Amino acid sequence: MKVVVTAQQMAAMDKYTIGQVGIPGVVLMENAGRGITQVALFMLGEPKQKLVQIFCGSGNNGGDGYVVARHLLNLGVRVETFILSQREKIKGDAHTNLIILENMGHAPTFIDHVPNRPLNLPNLIVDAILGTGVTSPLQGLYAQAVEYINSLSVPVLAVDIPTGINADTGAIEGPAIKAAKTATMALLKRGLLFSPGREHAGQVEMVDISMPPSVAVRQSPKVFLLEKEDVVPWLPKRPPAAHKNQCGTVALIAGSRGFTGAAALAAEATLRTGAGLAYLCIPASLNIIFETKSTEVITWPFDDADMGYLHSHSFGEILSRIQTQKVVALGPGLGQHGKTVELVHLLLQNLDKPLVLDADGLNACASNPELIKNYPAELVLTPHPGELSRLIGASAKEITADPIEVARGISQAWKKVLVLKGGPTVVALPDGRVFINSTGNAGMATGGSGDVLTGIIAGLLAQGLGAEQAALASVYIHGLAGDLACASLGEMGMIAGDILQRVPQAILSIQSKHDARRGDRSIQYYF
Repeated sequence: MKVVVTAQQMAAMDKYTIGQVGIPGVVLMENAGRGITQVALFMLGEPKQKLVQIFCGSGNNGGDGYVVARHLLNLGVRVETFILSQREKIKGDAHTNLIILENMGHAPTFIDHVPNRPLNLPNLIVDAILGTGVTSPLQGLYAQAVEYINSLSVPVLAVDIPTGINADTGAIEGPAIKAAKTATMALLKRGLLFSPGREHAGQVEMVDISMPPSVAVRQSPKVFLLEKEDVVPWLPKRPPAAHKNQCGTVALIAGSRGFTGAAALAAEATLRTGAGLAYLCIPASLNIIFETKSTEVITWPFDDADMGYLHSHSFGEILSRIQTQKVVALGPGLGQHGKTVELVHLLLQNLDKPLVLDADGLNACASNPELIKNYPAELVLTPHPGELSRLIGASAKEITADPIEVARGISQAWKKVLVLKGGPTVVALPDGRVFINSTGNAGMATGGSGDVLTGIIAGLLAQGLGAEQAALASVYIHGLAGDLACASLGEMGMIAGDILQRVPQAILSIQSKHDARRGDRSIQYYF
């Protein structure tokens, strides 16, 4: 389980490692430079006589660049080092490594402007300008240098995080390096995992700088990257003599005229995830549609006076039926008619079963979020930013600007598992832990994708997983199914049904030792 940190948390860990553990900063910088060098060598292929240009700032990010320059020179690589600072501003461990580099006979070039004509065209550029130090839009020489580097058709290796990216949010407010790879020190930074920063980071490589794992534990950032190895232990296993009722039963209260697809996708997803039976509570006037759409799903039609939506007058009958099921999913395609909203309120006030609340189930609670807070059993909320905005009164822009802390705050205050859908999806747990999903792609921004996720969560809950594990495993499975669909269809052409059809393949991939996706995007380690 990979820890994810803010720039401030990383700085505190560096300080503790130096001051309390006793590892000198110059040793950490040396280890960082050696690891970055290994990434650079991989990018260069045959390094002999290749040209690498290293752009350095005045701080420790630049110091890492001096170490890289030294190691590359020792390996026969041609190196040109450009320092975007006055010499007297370089202090501490960075200054120590600059002196060593110069004592080797290498003469860095101090520049105060970007040349009008291109420098020698290198095989690789190392961005060691700012790293996690960005707090405002780049200006002056740094901005000019970033724009110059981006103008070249040359692969860039960023040190820690591409210059110009906010290390905590991934936001970009001015010029920012577009890297092919980023070598990040010790731990992942939040800005490497959120757009647009993650697109500028390229493939992320983690560099071990010899910081003890206990240092991260002490800092307790409580934010993690959700990966395959985290999910494997949670997948349910069927006993050899299992029958369908033992595999879990799900009641889905979903669907309305014009939105039958959402209900059908969610119901089938429960079965594709392994639930033994799925019962779909629907308006009676739409039953023939669901009978045709969903062969393996059992339909429970309720009188709707041919209106095409579920009505609160059916509450007693619906409650009686779903009480016999293990899990309930409420919301996909339900609609927002006043009597349907009334039905949602009655159900939340009277149910005591594990529940997945999604889509119009969430919208129905916008006027009374206390229904969610007071729900007595396990509850998984699956809003996108717009739905969460209606629930908490914050704008979607505010939510997407800091999804980790917003989701964490709501989950802790409401004591419910919150799945905040997006790119990437964030799962917040009531104990303050937050997980950032490592699977998924932009092709999943298609109608019905969230309904598939609802069904997956309900299916895993029905098979005995707790709300936290079911939410985490489902988000990973859902994203992986989307990646599998994208690999064969591309982002533009995939639809929710393509994600649904690949849920079984995603589960098989997790159970196997190999990743079924084309082009493994896993994060690598360099020591």
